[in-house]
Amino acid sequence: MLWVDLTAPTDDEFRLLSDVFGFHPLSVEDARSALQYPKIEPYPGYLYLVLHGIDLTRGRTQFATRDVDFFLGRNYLVTVHDGQSRSITRLRELCDRHERILGEGAVALLHRIVDTMVDNYRPAIEGLEERLNKLEDTAFGGQDQIVRQIIKLKRELGALRRVIIPQRDVLGRLARREFAAISDEMAYRFRDVHDHMVRYADEVMLFQERVTGIYEINLATVSNRLNSVMKVLTVMSTIFLPLTVLTGMWGMNITLPEFPGGEVAQFWWITALMLAVIAAMLALFRRNRWI
Repeated sequence: MLWVDLTAPTDDEFRLLSDVFGFHPLSVEDARSALQYPKIEPYPGYLYLVLHGIDLTRGRTQFATRDVDFFLGRNYLVTVHDGQSRSITRLRELCDRHERILGEGAVALLHRIVDTMVDNYRPAIEGLEERLNKLEDTAFGGQDQIVRQIIKLKRELGALRRVIIPQRDVLGRLARREFAAISDEMAYRFRDVHDHMVRYADEVMLFQERVTGIYEINLATVSNRLNSVMKVLTVMSTIFLPLTVLTGMWGMNITLPEFPGGEVAQFWWITALMLAVIAAMLALFRRNRWI
C-alpha cells in the first residue's frame, strides 16, 4: 500500500503523475488546474476524483473551499492539493502513529480522508446559519446597509451549492458501488458519508430560501417605513393647502368681507379660522383612519 501526497507540487513533482504512475494526460491536466468542481472519472487501472474541503484561511465569517485531487489505484492513493488541507494533514499524522490505517487499503484511506473533509463542513455551515439568524434579526429593523450583507451571503451560498451538490453526486456513485474498486463494505461506509452530504445539501437549499425571505422582509420593512413618512408628509401638505388659500385670498387686491374690530381683530379672526380648519381636517382624517 502506497500513499503519495503532493503538497503544492512543482512541475517536476507533477511529472511523477505521468512518468512514474502513467496517469492519463487529461487527468493530470485537471490536477494542475487551480479550480475544478467535484467529479469522478474512471480511467484504465485507477479512479480520478476531485473533492472540495473547507478553506480555513477565511475563518467562520466567510465560506470558501479548496479542491483536492485523488488518484485511486488498486494498491495506491495519490493526493494533490495546495497544502491547505486539514483533513490530509490529520490523516498523515495518524498514519505515523497507527500502521493499520495504511494496512486497510487505498479505498479505506480514501474513505477516511473524505469522511474527515465532510465532517469539517459542519462548523462552516453552522457559521452560515449564525449569520442568517443575525441577518433575520436585523432585517426587521429595516436597515438599508444589510442589503450588501445579504447579497454577499447569497453569493457564498451559491458557491457552496455549486460545490456540495456535485460532491453529493460523487459520493452517491461511490456508495452505489458503480466501480469495481469499491467493495460492498466500503460502499456502506461511503453511504454514511453520502447521507451527511445530502443533509448539508438540503440545509443549503433551506438557507437560500431564508436569504430570499430576509431580503423580502427587509424590503417590506423599508417600504412600510417610507409609506409612513409619505403619509405624514401628505397629511401636512393637505392641511396647509386650505390655509394657503385663506391667506392668499386676504392678500389679494380686492375687497373682501372684513371682520369686526379692525385690522388687528381681523388677523386673529383669520388665525382662528385657520386653526378651526386644521382641527376639522385632523378630525376627518382620524375618523376615516387615514392617520
